[in-house]
Amino acid sequence: MALKPGKFFRRHSIDAFRTKKANSVRSEKAVMGKRVKFQGISEELQRIIDANMDNVDARRRARDAFKDVQLSIDHCLFKMPHAGVKMKESYEVNSRGLEIYSKSWLPETSPPKAMVYFCHGYGDTCTFFVEGIARKLASSGYGVFAMDYPGFGLSEGLHGYIPSFDKLVDDVIERYSKVKENAEICNLPSFLFGQSMGGAVALKVHLKQPDAWNGAVLVAPMCKLADDMVPPWLVTQILIGIAKFLPKQKLVPQQDLAELAFRDVKKREQAAYNVIAYKHKPRLRTAVELLHTTQEIEKQLDKVSLPLLILHGKNDTVTDPSISKALYEKASSSHKKLTLYEDAYHSLLEGEPDEMIFRVLNDIISWLDDHTS
Repeated sequence: MALKPGKFFRRHSIDAFRTKKANSVRSEKAVMGKRVKFQGISEELQRIIDANMDNVDARRRARDAFKDVQLSIDHCLFKMPHAGVKMKESYEVNSRGLEIYSKSWLPETSPPKAMVYFCHGYGDTCTFFVEGIARKLASSGYGVFAMDYPGFGLSEGLHGYIPSFDKLVDDVIERYSKVKENAEICNLPSFLFGQSMGGAVALKVHLKQPDAWNGAVLVAPMCKLADDMVPPWLVTQILIGIAKFLPKQKLVPQQDLAELAFRDVKKREQAAYNVIAYKHKPRLRTAVELLHTTQEIEKQLDKVSLPLLILHGKNDTVTDPSISKALYEKASSSHKKLTLYEDAYHSLLEGEPDEMIFRVLNDIISWLDDHTS
């Protein structure tokens, strides 16, 4: 998920560890960066998911040990039918020498109508909530491909560290361009799908490849900062200066993002099951890169030319809805649509009441159907 300046400045068999199905978190509040005790799991499994996640090996161990638990929670994304979806995970070393995790979801009995390339949000991974979203899209006839950025999820790199946002975007372009060369899908329409910070990734991918994509779905995108949220010039310069000497330090204060982003209280608690998400204070260089990226995109909104579906909650306090309004008004796209959801928070597809999540998913699928027919 993306942050406003004041908020970004939180391989074992599961059967060997699980003592009973884990469907609840103990009543202690899940605060960003603090460990959460899960009910119904063994002490050994708890130790695995409490480990320092800076290194990718620890994240991969935690995911392998905990995935059956997290994907069985009582959340609507994991309860929707997804029979007939074939899934494949892969690891591939990119041109920068980093091993990148990817996953695909494809309809099993028929060719996909189009391909959707997912860009996840800040701190996130494509192994948790994205799993449910991708299954729904694949069940609706779309192929989905997702990757974890370097330093996030199951991809190599220091956890939560973005030394260069442009290089992160280049990593996404490299991976997705290679996927698009596959003979079975190379002639299909291709859409970007960006959530929060992933919206900024998707927009920067488009600006670097203006003719490579048939459209983009942007959910609460981090693409422009409201004027009253831009830090004073002096504060910005101080942050940039400190980041040059302590780029990896977790020095930037922030609030509990789950509390800000999830309107449904039960789903807010379930966010803790995303055990390999980055939940600590943002690293200094990462915060500076996010700030610079929003400033750069804000200056280029008129260069956005591909068909757009922009979705945002009216009560989003992580990324201001005016960000999406500005994009809609300034983008040069001939086909663009903005939908603002009454009362909704930031995490439209994960943290809203079930009926709102279903509504947003149906809006996305309807828009894709209209642009692939």
